[in-house]
Amino acid sequence: MLRLDNLSVRFGGLMAVNSVSFSIGAAQVVGLVGPNGAGKTTLFNAISGLVRPTSGRILFDGTDVLRAPLHQRARIGIGRTFQIPQPMHELTVRENLLVAQRFGVGAVDSRKIDEILAFTKLAERAEKNAAKELALTELKALEVAKALATEPKLLLLDEVLAGLETHGKRRFMAMLKDLHERYQVGILIIEHDIETITQLCQRVVVLNFGELIADGAPDAVFRDPEVIKSYTGAGHA
Repeated sequence: MLRLDNLSVRFGGLMAVNSVSFSIGAAQVVGLVGPNGAGKTTLFNAISGLVRPTSGRILFDGTDVLRAPLHQRARIGIGRTFQIPQPMHELTVRENLLVAQRFGVGAVDSRKIDEILAFTKLAERAEKNAAKELALTELKALEVAKALATEPKLLLLDEVLAGLETHGKRRFMAMLKDLHERYQVGILIIEHDIETITQLCQRVVVLNFGELIADGAPDAVFRDPEVIKSYTGAGHA
């Protein structure tokens, strides 16, 4: 479904992502991990179209989307969330989903919106002001709901569990497992919690200083000496 070929992103003199290659098959769940500053969110931004790579290819269902605009990537099936929730101000929860659906699909399907609201347990909050009346867990759920409204084949989840307390994190992780089973969507998730990654993901890809240093099953990856060194060594802010 998704294949990155020697993808690089440079910001001036900083090589944020350096010749990264890996692939994700249909309906796979893959963790993207690494120390702070490793290039994870930059990679997400490149895949979703928020930044333009310096070189390489991004293939989605066999089509190179390297220069495709954001809306085109959404309409072929690439959806994403953001680490800091970004609700659309002055709009209700339902209206946020409707805007996302129109952007990603090109049409409105109210029944689909109702289904997503129910699945993410936001149905009772549907008419609330999304920016002012939601708790953090609800804002995180709204990020996922907006992404689902675009009908993705691949969902990029950027630290959706960050900031949640233990009980909330477990409930949210259970929802993500249900999401994968129900919608059969591929997932690439950035997450620092190793327990979460181990329970949720079939594979783990590790970045360090913009370079891919490991790709494999969670148990093997987290025993890899180079991965351990990347987390315990100096050099990251």
